[in-house]
Amino acid sequence: MLLHIYDSVKKEKVEFNSIVPNVAKIYVCGPTVYDDSHLGHARSAIAFDLLHRVLKANDYEVIMTKNFTDIDDKIIKKMNESNKSLEEITTTYINTYKADMKALNILDNTIEPKATENLEIMKDMISNLISKDIAYKTSDSVYFDTSKDNSYGTLSHKINDENSQARVEINVEKRNPSDFALWKFAKTNDVSFEAPFGLGRPGWHIECSAMIEKHLAYKNTEFQIDIHGGGADLLFPHHENEAAQTRCSSGQNLAKYWMHNGFVNIDGEKMSKSLGNSFFLKDVLKSYSGEVVRFYLMSTHYRANFNFNEEDLIASKKRLDKLYRVKKRVYGSEASTVNKKFKEDILNALNDDINTSKALSIIDEMIGNANDKLDANPKDKNLKKELISNILFINDILGIAFNDAYEYFQFGIDVQSKFKIEDLITQRNEAKKIKDFEKADSVRNELSELGISLMDTTNGTVWEKL
Repeated sequence: MLLHIYDSVKKEKVEFNSIVPNVAKIYVCGPTVYDDSHLGHARSAIAFDLLHRVLKANDYEVIMTKNFTDIDDKIIKKMNESNKSLEEITTTYINTYKADMKALNILDNTIEPKATENLEIMKDMISNLISKDIAYKTSDSVYFDTSKDNSYGTLSHKINDENSQARVEINVEKRNPSDFALWKFAKTNDVSFEAPFGLGRPGWHIECSAMIEKHLAYKNTEFQIDIHGGGADLLFPHHENEAAQTRCSSGQNLAKYWMHNGFVNIDGEKMSKSLGNSFFLKDVLKSYSGEVVRFYLMSTHYRANFNFNEEDLIASKKRLDKLYRVKKRVYGSEASTVNKKFKEDILNALNDDINTSKALSIIDEMIGNANDKLDANPKDKNLKKELISNILFINDILGIAFNDAYEYFQFGIDVQSKFKIEDLITQRNEAKKIKDFEKADSVRNELSELGISLMDTTNGTVWEKL
């Protein structure tokens, strides 16, 4: 089966062919760690986690890299407001980001570089660009001269767009309006580092080019890495500038393919802190499990903009519930072999530019057929083994259905309530042992009034919240 992905530069689906056979080097722009992660971070993480899983299913060794920008204007502002050190702030938010990614069942990254740990390669690249007169110094920064790169603008095709140009800071010392800062010279109360061209700190764009150069880049090849990814808002100017820096510094193109995920909108509006409608992921996770959020966010194709609202989230959860109800029906069964056609259909859908909508519709069909067959023959052991295998495959390829079939339905019940439920179940089991069925039924009724359903299995009594 051939994997096709949508290349943001060519603006079409293309067949994926890695630079080195069966090895996929991917770099995804990670968060600036000054605050908690939001739904936009979750959307991007899930999109590229799905790519990671699909590549693995196609027998690729995946080297997945996501950086942490741990030096930035926003971080410095947070330092001044909180009187905390750079390390205190960035460590806190790196840890909370990782916890959120774990809740979403995001596969571990192979490499997670931090900007502050890669300063030397940034300085080397900037020095190289200065020596070629592609970079130049002003009173406030070292700038990249975009006029020296004949290919500047070919990535995003936005360089001549007046609205895009309006985003570029105006500075009379710059040679060209589109020139961007590689190194910002130190100001009062700034975080700064020594460099041959002056005390200061790196610009945002140089970080990613440098970290790719150091940790991932193939040498003596046309492209340094296979895939560069991120949110659609990064295509210009961030990715455009990254590509220019790498071209002019190394003579190589940065990435063979460029992939971008769509925005998250809240009730139809693009998420934006300035609009006050940015949903922190931690707040959503108080009411819904990470798996439910993951399932909901991947129900729309990764390139499309996503309109987030709680009504659709609840409807999406009910759809996931159906998969778990099948998992409950085959609870305790062993796995055998995944259904060949089911596996091929899912892979064909996902190999078509990660078509999750089609993949989920195939799973819906499997759920319907499974329930019909189990209704007709509830003791069919071979069917149950196959269904377990299908569900394990779904877990591997889509990162869902990984929870215990009963624990999934226990989400939202606090620890104290769980202790009470488990204690009542123990009382019921002890009553059954001594054949005090009146007591056992009484306890079961008490649990039912609490909204708890019981099921006695060969592995003991399991329960769920109705």
